Amino acid sequence: MKLSVNLFMTLDGVNQAPGSPDEDRRGGFHEGGWLMAYFDEGCGREVDRWFSRCDELLLGRNTFDAFSSYWSQVTDEGDSVARILSERPKHVVTSRHLEGEWASTSHPLSGDFLNDIRLLKKQESEKELQVHGSIQLARELHETGMIDIYRLLIAPVVVGEGAGIFYGSGPAYSMRVTHHAVTDSGVTSLELEPGDFVSDRSPAIREGRSIIE
Repeated sequence: MKLSVNLFMTLDGVNQAPGSPDEDRRGGFHEGGWLMAYFDEGCGREVDRWFSRCDELLLGRNTFDAFSSYWSQVTDEGDSVARILSERPKHVVTSRHLEGEWASTSHPLSGDFLNDIRLLKKQESEKELQVHGSIQLARELHETGMIDIYRLLIAPVVVGEGAGIFYGSGPAYSMRVTHHAVTDSGVTSLELEPGDFVSDRSPAIREGRSIIE
């Protein structure tokens, strides 16, 4: 089963608190809610596309608590995201007891949770083990090279400092774009698969012409 991370991002690489000002103020972050002014029908279609590939979920504890308190209240039968979040197995990186309506479909991972995730990835499935939000977890998975697919909705906004998946150390990749779209509000959707880093070309001048070889 492939592991994917599915994230909202600003132009300056911040993933923290896209939904509301009070979503996540850790680190003194005060620019929360930056995505909502740009979230249009095209964004909704892209997110639905993400979740259509979901078999199981992998979440950090803060994201689990936030999702559980919000999405467990969405009872619209036509909302595929709410249905998938409610029904699919959820693996939560936490050392604390899981509570609430989602507890029966959720499984805590603690201790050597990276090894637990490797075991989950060995399961046979045409769909994915998906991370949504959970920036600290997503960044650790990136740094350990465990991610098979990166999906990003990149909003045309800059917020300055804030947490992001690509902050800190991590492997060097050349990414292959497997899907892309731009919504009416200017949000760019990218689906990327990591591959070996390539840097074997450079600019040159041949017969008076500027080329890349």
